[in-house]
Amino acid sequence: MTRFDEIYDRPDPRSYFGVLGALEYRTPHHAQGVFRGLLGPAGLSGGRGPAGGPRATVLDVCCSYGINAALLNHAVTLEDLRERYTSPQVARLTTAELIESDRAYYAARRRPDAVPVVGLDISAPAIAYGRAVGLLDEGFVENLETAAPSPELYRATRGTRLITLTGGASFLSARTFRPLLEGMAQPSWVAAFVLRTGSYRPIADGLVPLGLVTEKDTSRTYPQRRFTDPAERDFAIAAVAAAGDDPRGKETDGRFHAALHLTRPAAEAAARPLRTLLPGG
Repeated sequence: MTRFDEIYDRPDPRSYFGVLGALEYRTPHHAQGVFRGLLGPAGLSGGRGPAGGPRATVLDVCCSYGINAALLNHAVTLEDLRERYTSPQVARLTTAELIESDRAYYAARRRPDAVPVVGLDISAPAIAYGRAVGLLDEGFVENLETAAPSPELYRATRGTRLITLTGGASFLSARTFRPLLEGMAQPSWVAAFVLRTGSYRPIADGLVPLGLVTEKDTSRTYPQRRFTDPAERDFAIAAVAAAGDDPRGKETDGRFHAALHLTRPAAEAAARPLRTLLPGG
């Protein structure tokens, strides 16, 4: 697969949208409605804390520049953001000027049902941007695959009710999730969009000892992006077939596809099947 490491180490998301936008990257768009549904009336207790208190915290793993937070908490679409960050007007701005402009842009579009979002990523520039423009309430540059969470990360995520993941699952294991889940005040749900070329099973199996089970949305797949070249297409088709899925009409048509996995306490999964929490469910 093509790697895009360089677009996550820039001081702002213009390269991110320029490169991935050209490939019609769509996963955060699909996730926008799903995450709102999981936090809504049919999901995590209406997304509200005890006694009508503040809405429960979301932890976005591999958050990059806070794109999921932008879509979850603001009246914007992924296409709105692509057009903004690839426009000639924004291209002329310095990073400092863009941050100032973005603060006003997002503040003017803040949704009344916005939730606190904590970001976790290994890119310091991306986290710094997300915090500077107000997309991330808190942000942490930590790699939990190689080190335990910092005390500050434990504290910030203690009230988390939903952990989100829209990219990077192939680089992660249960090591990233277990220590945080063990330190939370109450069990959190984990909603992960995972490419069909990989497997979520190592993460799901690693969370079973915590009393968490995983459901996969088998009713649909979610187009991620166009392939960069024929070699990437051939890799994807072979990997999906090897995993026991059918690439016809999906990867064979020129795009990666992702599947949604939801991990949560067994009793909650039994009471409210995943299909009832999804748009149109």
